[in-house]
Amino acid sequence: MDLKDLYRDVILDHNKRPRNFGRLDPCDTAADGNNPLCGDQLTVTLRLEGDRVEDIRFEGRGCAISTASASLMTEAVKGMDEAAIQALYARVHDALTAAADAPPPEGLGKLAALAGVREFPARVKCASLSWHTLNAALAHRAQNAAGQGPGAGLDPTPIAAVSTE
Repeated sequence: MDLKDLYRDVILDHNKRPRNFGRLDPCDTAADGNNPLCGDQLTVTLRLEGDRVEDIRFEGRGCAISTASASLMTEAVKGMDEAAIQALYARVHDALTAAADAPPPEGLGKLAALAGVREFPARVKCASLSWHTLNAALAHRAQNAAGQGPGAGLDPTPIAAVSTE
C-alpha cells in the first residue's frame, strides 16, 4: 500500500471511528487545544502512573485530519513514559514537515499515514494539534507537581493550552 492509500484509509477510519474518544473522569491532567484557522477544538485528558500514560482520551470537534491524528496519538502513547512520548512526537513532527517526496520515518506504524499531510502544508497544524495539546497537558502536570501551577497542587482542570494560529 502506498502512502497516499495509507493516508486516505487510516485517516478516514480514525475519523469515522475515533479511538479513545471521550473524557477521563477523574484525570490527572488535561489541556485544551484550538486551531482557529480550521476550527479544530479538542481536550486531552490523561491518567498517569508516575510518568507513564495509563490512559488517555480526547474529545472535541474538528476536521477529519485533526480527529484522526488525535485518535492515532492516543493509541500510540498509551503505556509510554514522557521521554518516549517526546521522542515519538519528534518523529511524527519530522514526518509531517519533511519534503513531500521524502519517505516517512521507519517504525511509525499507522502514524506513518500522517506523513500524507505534508502535501497540504495548511493542514499540518490540524495534524499536530493533538500532539501539542498532549505536551501542554504533560507540562501542566509537571508545573502543578512542582507547585508552580494554579492552586499549587495537582489541579487537573483543563487549561487553555494551545492555539496553533
